[in-house]
Amino acid sequence: MYTGEYGSSEEDSVEEPKLKYERLANGVTEILQKDAASCMTVHDKFLALGTHFGKVFLLDIQGNVTQKFEISPVRINQISLDESGEHVGICSEDGKVQVFGLYTREGFHENFDCPVKLLLYERNWLNRWKTSTLHEGEGTINNVQWRANLIAWANNVGVKIYDISTKQRITNVSRDNVSLRPDMYPCSLCWKDNSTLIIGWGSSVKICAVKERDHAEMRDLPSRYVEIVSAFETEFFISGLAPLADQLVNLYFVKENSDHVEEEFRARPRLDIIQPLPEGFEELSSDALTVRNFQENECRDYRLEHSEGESLFYIISPKDIVVAKERDQDDHIDWLLDKKKYEEALMAAEISFKNVKRHEKIGMAYINHLVEKGDYDTAARKCQKVLGKNMELWENEVYRFKTIGQLKAISQYLPRGDLRLRPAIYEMILNEFLKTDYEGFATLIREWPGELYNNMTVVQAVADHLKKDPTNSTLLTTLAELYTYDQRYDRALEIYLRLRHKDVYQLIHKHNLFSSIEDKIVLLMDFDKEKAVDMLLDNEDKISTERVVEELRDRPELLHIYLHKLFKRDHHKGQRYHERQIGLYAEYDRPNLLPFLRDSIHCPLEKALEICQERNFVEETVFLLSRMGNCRRALQMIMEELEDVDKAIEFAKEQDDVELWEDLISYSIDKPPFITGLLNNIGTHVDPILLIHRIKEGMEIPNLRDSLVKILHDYNLQILLREGCKKILVADSLSLLQKMHRSQMRGVRVDEGSICESCHTSILPSDMAQNFSVAVFHCRHMFHKECLPSLGTIPGVQFCNICSAKRRGPGSGILEMKK
Repeated sequence: MYTGEYGSSEEDSVEEPKLKYERLANGVTEILQKDAASCMTVHDKFLALGTHFGKVFLLDIQGNVTQKFEISPVRINQISLDESGEHVGICSEDGKVQVFGLYTREGFHENFDCPVKLLLYERNWLNRWKTSTLHEGEGTINNVQWRANLIAWANNVGVKIYDISTKQRITNVSRDNVSLRPDMYPCSLCWKDNSTLIIGWGSSVKICAVKERDHAEMRDLPSRYVEIVSAFETEFFISGLAPLADQLVNLYFVKENSDHVEEEFRARPRLDIIQPLPEGFEELSSDALTVRNFQENECRDYRLEHSEGESLFYIISPKDIVVAKERDQDDHIDWLLDKKKYEEALMAAEISFKNVKRHEKIGMAYINHLVEKGDYDTAARKCQKVLGKNMELWENEVYRFKTIGQLKAISQYLPRGDLRLRPAIYEMILNEFLKTDYEGFATLIREWPGELYNNMTVVQAVADHLKKDPTNSTLLTTLAELYTYDQRYDRALEIYLRLRHKDVYQLIHKHNLFSSIEDKIVLLMDFDKEKAVDMLLDNEDKISTERVVEELRDRPELLHIYLHKLFKRDHHKGQRYHERQIGLYAEYDRPNLLPFLRDSIHCPLEKALEICQERNFVEETVFLLSRMGNCRRALQMIMEELEDVDKAIEFAKEQDDVELWEDLISYSIDKPPFITGLLNNIGTHVDPILLIHRIKEGMEIPNLRDSLVKILHDYNLQILLREGCKKILVADSLSLLQKMHRSQMRGVRVDEGSICESCHTSILPSDMAQNFSVAVFHCRHMFHKECLPSLGTIPGVQFCNICSAKRRGPGSGILEMKK
């Protein structure tokens, strides 16, 4: 429903109107002050307006008069223009029809006693007018519409359609409501296209489609016929019709109805857009139009004309002409703004891409609306889209948000790329956060590029605040970040170490600050020992081991961690510190002392033994004694101090010394538990009989039976293993002997290419008819028999002279070939 200067809705609605209206003014205003409009026709180039006083005015689309014709002393009923706009046909209330050229005034006029005939004028081959009567005898003809080859006209009975191409009348569409006076409620005709006619009469609407008839059905019938594709009744009387795509624009004269609230409202004409259906219609839009003197008008006083190319609709009344046109994108945006639908208006403006200034205007209106509502976050967010690259608008908005105390809201949306505001703007916002929100301040420093503001100014501001709160970790961290951006890495490093901040190692690596941490190694290790040591070892070329050891000399527990990891990486790199490491391991990490002693070849054994004996480290002392060759003393310590027979046996096995086994048996012989341990483990290294013979008679030994059974079982297992190994050895020997025999029994090829290994001539004679003798050894060496070396020392055995020169022992047997 539309509400505006020329249209008013019957009820408030949020639906957007389809059309917008404006009054045709300029020359039209002056004409209608003295005269009254009776009809009008629309051409692409101009308008032709007929009046009650018989005048015809040619107007431009703004309503300015371009030509004036005095046609008749009475009312002009209808005006028709050809496609070129050069010729006009005019009929008046007195029955006269004039046709002439607008620019030549050449033509003709015809008088009728009353408009009861429809005549067709055509030029013949002699260029003379030929007149044909298309219709007469059914009363006054009050409307004629011509489109392509079809002419439609209405009289008091109904509507007829005539086909010029076949010279045939196609159909007659009867009038529905015969009770209405045809002069008061005239018929409205409109061609939608070359084959679709829209008829409006009274409150009835019919849409007629002209179709081709099948040849089989033609006989004596016209070649075309009319099908009514839609017919429906409306609530009001129809004053005019016009097509709008597949929809229909209806101009209504409202019925007098006492049930309505106000008579004045009922009399206003209505312009509706409807969607025709086969048996009805759907109303899409309905506007009540406030035209001048509408209270005095009748149904016949209104006309609806349209311009097909531009979807313009002209509502003609005696004292007013209103132009209706489809609403464009700008109208849509204006309506959204009027309804305070700013978000949708902004989106519509972005889609149109027509006017950047208008887009900004809409956006600013939206931002103002949000600010008035108190929705500051949304208003700030919309600034990005609305203000775009307009830095002046941006700065104005920032100051406005400052005025209302909402700088925080706009801070995260400020430009920070190639386009940016003055540094003072960003510093103002940072200062606002610094006063009220340290966390927010820190977030902005992390998110904003340092180029946006004067770094030193911000550093000084943070330093001033730290004077009041020197331990505030948020401010200290932010200050370190500012120092980092300013490439004052040493200052940033000090703060990070003081705060034990996780980014300290990243800062060192990223900016190669190893020269700055040489005197801060203890601080780094106190913060995170593992990371610090890994970093130091990974960068030995930048911070030497000697430097690290020197820095950690007063912190032996940290020194041990460093040297321990260094030793794990490379057993030889820190060899000069291995002696010192013995004491460090003994003090801080005894579990790793023995592995260190085992793996290091650089630590002094005497020093290590001294430290271990002082601290009574038995296992380490045992290892050192054994490594120094004093195995008997080491075994004694195991037996006497550890009293661990299993370790003693294991130690004896490792040393594999008969004397140690004898010492172990001698020490254990009066200790039944030790005897049990020996019986269970000695069988594979020492003959158990030696131990059993030395056991005193009558000594009670725990689990003796089980131990003896185990000895017997181990002995049987050894016998089985030996027998199994013997079988495997015999089988393998036999298999290899057979393989060698097969290899030696293979034939050896002797041909012209074979040579004697002694005389180096061909092994075969040139005359194969002669007798010859050849000796071939299994080693594949060949000799003429006469070239064979003398027999060896073994009677009947010949050795290859070549092979015997390369290895000792027999080469192979001999084969002899004779012919």
